[in-house]
Amino acid sequence: MSFLFIYFSSLILSLPVNDDRLRISTIEFKVVKKGNSDRKYIWLHGDEQTAKMALENHMKKSKGTAFFIMNDLREVNFYEGLIDPNRIFSSYGAKRNIHKYNPQWSASKKKKLLDSIDKDRKTFFETIFPKNGGLLVALHNNYKGYNIYQEVENSDAISIKDDQNPRDFFLCTNREDFELLAKSPYNVVLQNNLPAKDDGSLSWAALKNQVRYINIETRLGWLSMQKRMLAYIEKTLP
Repeated sequence: MSFLFIYFSSLILSLPVNDDRLRISTIEFKVVKKGNSDRKYIWLHGDEQTAKMALENHMKKSKGTAFFIMNDLREVNFYEGLIDPNRIFSSYGAKRNIHKYNPQWSASKKKKLLDSIDKDRKTFFETIFPKNGGLLVALHNNYKGYNIYQEVENSDAISIKDDQNPRDFFLCTNREDFELLAKSPYNVVLQNNLPAKDDGSLSWAALKNQVRYINIETRLGWLSMQKRMLAYIEKTLP
């Protein structure tokens, strides 16, 4: 009896655990998984609460895996300094990011912490990037001063609607997705050529890894708009 108990206990302990946390260096994400869909979603900036609410609402009724950053501000605490969590997805971008927010750090400390991000990046990508041509959807909010026109220079195609606010738009890395979204009521840009210098944002990392990526960008506070745009993607894109 005791042998059987020990045997089954060890078997249970050896089963894989569905971990609801994901980390890259010290930056932590809550993982919410529903069903077996390979569609992935990510919320990266803690101060963009409209995007968080839109994604939380979406995951109540949709299948897929969502990653929510565990932070309330745009920048995250990083070894007693700061870092932008959407500027760490290339070594070059992360290096510039670390220096921008922590210029007082020694060169050796900067290198050590850059190495910690570089070490975790591949595993992080393996988790958040969908397989077999699946789609990764990021949700962001903006403040006054940023709009679609600032992305035109880096874009390969654009579709701007006269009746839409330029601060609300899709940014995608796949031409087929762009062609479908260009027929939508919403603004959209296509960026499917890598820049000379990668700033470390997730969109460029997705493009580099041949992952279909769409950012849903809306004004902070415009929850109904972001929910509609997310619903449109779900209905329209494979």
